Amino acid sequence: MAISSSTSGTSSSLPSRTTVMLLLFFFTASVGITDAQVGVCYGMQGNNLPPVSEVIALYKKSNITRMRIYDPNQAVLEALRGSNIELILGVPNSDLQSLTNPSNAKSWVQKNVRGFWSSVRFRYIAVGNEISPVNRGTAWLAQFVLPAMRNIHDAIRSAGLQDQIKVSTAIDLTLVGNSYPPSAGAFRDDVRSYLNPIIRFLSSIRSPLLANIYPYFTYAGNPRDISLPYALFTSPSVVVWDGQRGYKNLFDATLDALYSALERASGGSLEVVVSESGWPSAGAFAATFDNGRTYLSNLIQHVKRGTPKRPKRAIETYLFAMFDENKKQPEVEKHFGLFFPNKWQKYNLNFSAEKNWDISTEHNATILFLKSDM
Repeated sequence: MAISSSTSGTSSSLPSRTTVMLLLFFFTASVGITDAQVGVCYGMQGNNLPPVSEVIALYKKSNITRMRIYDPNQAVLEALRGSNIELILGVPNSDLQSLTNPSNAKSWVQKNVRGFWSSVRFRYIAVGNEISPVNRGTAWLAQFVLPAMRNIHDAIRSAGLQDQIKVSTAIDLTLVGNSYPPSAGAFRDDVRSYLNPIIRFLSSIRSPLLANIYPYFTYAGNPRDISLPYALFTSPSVVVWDGQRGYKNLFDATLDALYSALERASGGSLEVVVSESGWPSAGAFAATFDNGRTYLSNLIQHVKRGTPKRPKRAIETYLFAMFDENKKQPEVEKHFGLFFPNKWQKYNLNFSAEKNWDISTEHNATILFLKSDM
């Protein structure tokens, strides 16, 4: 953008005070918007994690302005008061059946949201995490997700907070049956009766869909056909062409396949919030310190720029996770932390970086996402 001034008495070779102020304004606004796009998930499945107060202090010290938690932990909510950290608050899968009762949902919101509003900055309520009607472990819960979402939304609306707090649910990408090319993305036939009503509901209340996206698991499941640079955002050139769209990385390909699937399910107006993404540093194939550092640092920069299908639209993204969690299984799940439990940084990540990298994406791969904090 060019801003000129013809203020009388000012040298034409120097910007006016107004010009400088405007430039500073646009620069500051731009940095603030991009910085605010990346948050970090605070999982607590470890017996050696720091006290909650120290965790909140670490978020602030690290300039991490958004957090996701997986249940309404009262100590965390208390510690977040006045912190200015924006929050995704999770409804545990174990609570879904109870919340199909409107009275229970109202009580849940009263205790866990209204009791902390407005000193805690709630952004979304994630009603359930990675529920799938075709997953043996969660299939029995699928019938409760939409009723619980409706009841939580109604309770939020009764509190007059529907414009401040959006209700959604977090899915994994096993619900996508076809992902190649991204423009052909479509949900599995056997999940449509579950997912389509949720998509219609989210569209009606103008809430985004939350999605946990892990290129690591896709790559680790098919390293013969997927290159490591494609998974790590380091491919120097386009790997997959989809019509006029060129894809250099698997993250963009996956997200655009999800956008295409939403369009086919009459959910083209929905935004997607990437509610989890990460790369382990140990515990399995390709889980190394260098790969974790490369993926996470590139992801932080990349999500400021959008995807080939939706360019120049920053992608709200939450990295998984704040700490290594030693009580998780299998072994690889223990090593997704950005920090060690002693609060030492595992990687030197910059959450306030001003640099923008122009990285695009896409690929021919079966989506294989197995992560969940629940």
